[in-house]
Amino acid sequence: MPRDESTVRIGGRRLRISNLDKVMYPETGTTKGEVIDYYARIAPAMLPWIAGRPVTRKRWPDGVGTEEHPADWFFAKDLEPGAPDWLARLPIDHSSGAKDYPVVDDVASLVYLAQVASLEIHVPQWRFDAHGGRSNPDRMVLDLDPGPGVGLVECAEVARRARGILQDMGLDPVPVTSGSKGIHLYAALPGKQTSDQVSAVARELARALEADDPALVVSQMAKSIRPGRVFLDWSQNNGSKTTIAPYSLRGRPHPTVAAPRTWEELHDPDLRHLTFDEVLTRAPSAPPDASAPLQTYIDKRSADRTPEPVPDSPRAAPTAVGGLPRFVIQEHHARRLHWDFRLERDGVLVSWAVPKGVPPDGSRNSLAVMTEDHPLDYGSFEGEIPHGEYGAGSVTIWDDGVYELEKWRDSEVIATLDGRPGGPLGGRARVALIRTGGEGEKSTWLLHRMALEDEPAPHPARPNPEPTAPAATSRPTVAPMLATAATPAQARNAVRRWGDAEPWVEAKWDGIRALGIWDGERLRLRARSGADITEKYPELTGGDLDLGPDPAVLDGEIVALDATGRPSFTRLQSRMNLTRSSEIAREAPRTPVQWYLFDVLSWGGADATDLPLAQRRGILERIPVHAPVVIPPVFDDLEAALSASRALGLEGVVLKDPRSRYRSGSRGEEWLKVKHTRTQEVVIGGIRPGRRPIASLLLGIPGHDGLRYAGRVGTGFTERDIERLQSLLTPLRTDVSPFATVPAADASDALWVRPELVGEVEYAELTPGGILRHSRWRGLRPDKSPGEIVREDDSPA
Repeated sequence: MPRDESTVRIGGRRLRISNLDKVMYPETGTTKGEVIDYYARIAPAMLPWIAGRPVTRKRWPDGVGTEEHPADWFFAKDLEPGAPDWLARLPIDHSSGAKDYPVVDDVASLVYLAQVASLEIHVPQWRFDAHGGRSNPDRMVLDLDPGPGVGLVECAEVARRARGILQDMGLDPVPVTSGSKGIHLYAALPGKQTSDQVSAVARELARALEADDPALVVSQMAKSIRPGRVFLDWSQNNGSKTTIAPYSLRGRPHPTVAAPRTWEELHDPDLRHLTFDEVLTRAPSAPPDASAPLQTYIDKRSADRTPEPVPDSPRAAPTAVGGLPRFVIQEHHARRLHWDFRLERDGVLVSWAVPKGVPPDGSRNSLAVMTEDHPLDYGSFEGEIPHGEYGAGSVTIWDDGVYELEKWRDSEVIATLDGRPGGPLGGRARVALIRTGGEGEKSTWLLHRMALEDEPAPHPARPNPEPTAPAATSRPTVAPMLATAATPAQARNAVRRWGDAEPWVEAKWDGIRALGIWDGERLRLRARSGADITEKYPELTGGDLDLGPDPAVLDGEIVALDATGRPSFTRLQSRMNLTRSSEIAREAPRTPVQWYLFDVLSWGGADATDLPLAQRRGILERIPVHAPVVIPPVFDDLEAALSASRALGLEGVVLKDPRSRYRSGSRGEEWLKVKHTRTQEVVIGGIRPGRRPIASLLLGIPGHDGLRYAGRVGTGFTERDIERLQSLLTPLRTDVSPFATVPAADASDALWVRPELVGEVEYAELTPGGILRHSRWRGLRPDKSPGEIVREDDSPA
């Protein structure tokens, strides 16, 4: 890149950049060129945080100066004269008149701001609506600002406490070290409350934290009362205020960044702010910006080297009025043969790559991976993409036509395709796309062929479609079949051993196992231990569920979803430990659950356990289900399933032999669980007190010589966890250690308890002596008994 002045083209935009050698951060020698390079490279991660919002900036035309001699800066709201015509802007009324605020929705706009020395990017918590007005906020922010005498470690402690309250509200916050002093917490909102209402909630949350620990937390603005305490600034949710945007640089002596962090990082006693080069090495990729949906498509192609249509603008085409939208399926002989499935939507072709093509019927499903949006012109493209270019290979149209849309949601699309008469689709086809993992490009989906509305549902292909074995619906104490822990390598070896049998891979859901007995009208639920848990989950068992007239015994996992739609064992804790009907009724609307079904033991009065898994799945899919009951998809590719579950943040996968029978209560090699993180169920044998009534728990795993000591866990507890554990463990106090042996140092101040409670921890490694290192509490497991617990030595994927 030239070091003085040049004109560059970014996403179809022409932009003049200059003075690239100018030093913006004298103490580190960081130049303007490096600042521009940072914003250009961080854009995919940063744009989703700021797109659609008015941007205010702090500008340092002469650099930030030094600690001893800081340079002057000025705050910019409206867009300066001379800004490129293509940079989006929208007016906001002020007492002095309307001001045009920049709206930064693409890489070029972000680079322009860096070019004019806008080091800090600030945005409110609301977006502009389609008419240029102000929408309700779509997120809440809490600013944890340390007073004199405290720092990031204390802010992290307050952040964890705030997280516990927010999770109880159904929100899952993201921590951001601000790059200046403290920590920001962002929690996504549904956009139904005004800025004033969100501010009021944030204020009450701050007051609650202050009431719990006034020596550490303050919610009032006065600076005189902040020494030694963390100020929880709730006022950033005011609709007229802006907050430093995540991934923005700071105008500090060193080029620190407002950096999103993990909750695990906040436990680091040496937690510090990150610099821009550190952030670049860890920033995740993000979906392309919504106002320029073709930007990714354009960035991947060179118009002078490929015959594919490459538009000049990343904007979508104007939406046509009248007529049905079009679809196209293209056969693509690239590095690997696949079919590209594209649906016209909002001026682009929303696209998926389908390695095995559209299923011929409903007996099996196909994996589909979302790709970048394509221009509408691509719907008629056929040709040879040259070697060395993205997607090199031949493209032909397999089938095309128009489609009628039934449903289009973020996680589900249902449409009836009207293809070529006599074409490969058979003229008409009704299909469903169901998202199974990830967001945006590279998210994984299931492509399912459905029955047309005027024809019967396709019957699952299986040798014995109507089982005639004796009735099996009266089996309330049947034990579920269990999976054996395995590494990815062991799972791959199993696939090879199975030979011609295609892999059968399911996601491993982070919940609790539940067998359901459906009598045709009502559902009863049994935990893995056999305990009746019907009353705990009234949304499943309260009488409104309709699973059809045929009795059945079903196997699945009860899960509670977090704000991102992922199963969260932490959220489920607030349901699974309740026993009083009043508590359950109060908590159920705040923490609803779903039942993810994956197997059937009997149906229509006939035993199905001796049927192969593939045939049992056919029976399962005949059962009419609707929310809150879900039948998740199955993968036939182990690597794709591992990748999808990792991208979605799931616990792992379960690999199953499709020929396997259902062996109640058994754990064998036919089902293998592969986890991305190490978790271990443990028996609680003691308490070590400290500043809190429970500083840590002493853990054990049953062995041949009794309860073997497995170490301590002292992190991961919320205040609510501590209270509940104290109430449950106090009646179990005893003077005798339940462990076969325990180190003297850990036993010195221990309070022993009878080994009756089971919990679960996440850990880094297991020592040769059987000690769990760097363990973190995940929650109680009331669905498990101590006698069931075994050591799981599997490695993460």
